[in-house]
Amino acid sequence: MTQQVVVVIGAGGMGQAIAKRLGPGTRLLVADRDENVVNAVAGRLEADGYRVTARTVDVASRSSVAELADLAASLGPVHAIAHTAGLSPVQAPVSAVLAVDLLGVALVLDEFGDVVAPGGAAVVVASMAGHLFPAFPAEQARQLATSPADELLSLPVCAEANFPNSGAAYGFAKRANLLRVRAVSGAWAAKQARVNSISPGIVATPMGQAELEGENGAAMRSMIEASNAQRVGTAADIAAAAEFLLGPTASFISGADLLVDGGVVAAVTNHVG
Repeated sequence: MTQQVVVVIGAGGMGQAIAKRLGPGTRLLVADRDENVVNAVAGRLEADGYRVTARTVDVASRSSVAELADLAASLGPVHAIAHTAGLSPVQAPVSAVLAVDLLGVALVLDEFGDVVAPGGAAVVVASMAGHLFPAFPAEQARQLATSPADELLSLPVCAEANFPNSGAAYGFAKRANLLRVRAVSGAWAAKQARVNSISPGIVATPMGQAELEGENGAAMRSMIEASNAQRVGTAADIAAAAEFLLGPTASFISGADLLVDGGVVAAVTNHVG
């Protein structure tokens, strides 16, 4: 019996939680840019009884993403794709944030849109930062949503000089992700497949902890205190959302974003309003 393939791109805290939640009874393909990290994660999953293939991938490279998509298709019907790979503001300069968090998402949607099986689905992990970033003018929004992926970083709106710091580039990229997911939903429909995004809030992963310890940590803690949940999120919170959006109970949902932030955006926007 052919097992369905579940692809998890990004082997950090969220990726691992999603792999554990979706992996039983499937053929897992876990990918990350860091070979040591992905091999270690795959080894732990195998020890727990999962059937796992590990690969390295550079999501900012079309050829690398295409090779990963081809590998996924060779393993069986590609039923679920969870794209969690990304760089936070404290991890990288503007150029790298745009390459991974903006271009990388577009490339994954392109290449996996070609191999996803009928009835399959994908989720892109965006961020609540996209909801807090100012809305784009209509023409810029159109360009970010529909320009060929390979042309994205050449758009005037994506020029590095436009961003005073990596935080600005991060919010920009994450808001653009929401537009991209919505725009490609129609193309995925031609494959009888769905695509959505998840916008996590502040989550207790190594990346999230690094942000809390960074220069914006005090502001982030204030947002948590003002939120409905009054706590940081967990990787399990995000995995539960991914399981829902990738599963049959979400068959009527595509091109949408699920904000999983404990109520931070609601608190911040209500305060501003």
